[in-house]
Parts: sequence; structure tokens; C-alpha cells
Amino acid sequence: MKKDTFTKFMMVHNNVDIDCKEVQASWRKLADAGVGVWVRTYTNEDKGIRYCIWLASSEEALKNIFSEIGVSWDSILPVEENTPDLWGEKWQEHLEREAVADTLGN
Repeated sequence: MKKDTFTKFMMVHNNVDIDCKEVQASWRKLADAGVGVWVRTYTNEDKGIRYCIWLASSEEALKNIFSEIGVSWDSILPVEENTPDLWGEKWQEHLEREAVADTLGN
């Protein structure tokens, strides 16, 4: 697997009644599948929602492997990561460009 050709995806799973042990067993199967790299999962156990971040070659690859092992999902979205540090750098660049822009004051 060449990770540098992977896209970052967020998979949303809304399984209120799923047992945590079933989720863990699925992760083990997915880790062995080799179609992507699981990065992390954010959960809200009260609502039964999991937000999983994956690196994969395509959305279709994720759909295929999750279908094969019987794990449902509500959506799969390509995502980009932003952090306050990144926004801070970009905001500073924006301010510097804006200060010399032809449209200044319009």
C-alpha cells in the first residue's frame, strides 16, 4: 500500500444497537484487509454514532471492503484536516496578500 496516494475519508456509522465487541472485531478484519489505513475513530456511545477517519485509494475501495465484512455506514466523505495552527498561517498569508491587493478598500 502506498499511503502517499491515499485520500483521507470520514465514514459515519450510526449503529445505536451495535455492541462494542462487534466494532472491535470489525476493526481487526479491516486491518487485515489491506485496502486502507484506519487513522482514528470518534464516538458518541449515547447516540450510537462513530466517525471514522480512513486513508484509502478510493471511496469505492472502502465501500467494497465494508460491504464484504458486513459493516454498515451512513456516509463516506473525502475530508481535509484543518487545525487552528494551519488556519493561523493561512490567515496571516491572507492578511499579507490583502494588504497589497489592487482591490484594497473595495
